Amino acid sequence: MSRAKTAVAFLALSAVWGSAFLATDIALQTVPPAFLGAVRFDVAALLLFGVAVARGDRVLPAARGEWRPILAGGAFSIGAHHALLFSGQVYVPGSVASVLLGIIPLATPTLTRLTATRERLSAHRVVGLVLGFLGLVVIANPDPGNLLSSNLVGAVLVFGSAVAFALGAVLTHDSETGMSLVSVQAWMMLVGAVTLHVTSAALPWESAADAAWTQTTLVAAGYLAIVAGAGGFLLYFWLLDRVGPIEVSLLEYVIPGFAALADWTVLGRVPTRATVAGFALIFAGFLLFKRDAVRAELRRVVDRRRGRRPTDD
Repeated sequence: MSRAKTAVAFLALSAVWGSAFLATDIALQTVPPAFLGAVRFDVAALLLFGVAVARGDRVLPAARGEWRPILAGGAFSIGAHHALLFSGQVYVPGSVASVLLGIIPLATPTLTRLTATRERLSAHRVVGLVLGFLGLVVIANPDPGNLLSSNLVGAVLVFGSAVAFALGAVLTHDSETGMSLVSVQAWMMLVGAVTLHVTSAALPWESAADAAWTQTTLVAAGYLAIVAGAGGFLLYFWLLDRVGPIEVSLLEYVIPGFAALADWTVLGRVPTRATVAGFALIFAGFLLFKRDAVRAELRRVVDRRRGRRPTDD
């Protein structure tokens, strides 16, 4: 698969998931958070099962090994991630939560090593990840006093949501299955939806009966379910299969840029100086992380201009 196609997919997913924050803000005005997440993945699962059946794909897992990516991705990357995040945000402010979620690209390499897969990190990649994380901190600009006084339970829950997402990526990468990606994703969405319904029913501060499905809410929820949910996670696991859990985790450094762009376009919110500085750090960290690939691509460009045949490094 060409690098250009992978890069386009990476940016497209970043744009979809970045703009999903705006859609979430709109939908949360009339629908409780955990229940919104559950409905989102109900619709996404139904849609993907329908696509799988229409394509003639095998829908039912035929071996025990085929349940591994389904249960890992559904329970961790979808269910546990959203359940813990929704619960944690009851106790901690969004600025703290966004910083804690930025731990995903740092947690992924650690979890990857612990699960003994093939991924390894060099020193310059570690520095790149740290720079990206610092960029997120600058953008969020959390008050140290608030950070220290935030409810410990909430902070642990949000941190746990980041670890759950990273763990799901690590456990589903390298999994072998004879099922199509659409079928696997449909099952993941269903597992995640069930997890979130249980969470919604268990949370004392929300009730599905409080949901008000206005026309605006339906449009926002539809975007979350169809575009960001079904389409987004299909693209995510497509990328995960091609570039691995460490590189795909860099989405967490690009997504905030598209979220800010969506806010500016729709709501007129102009990025602050801290936001610009933070994205500069993120971009520097990304370039450092991808240093070898960037160098190789630059060599190919130079070779083409000089009339030489590009090398494949």
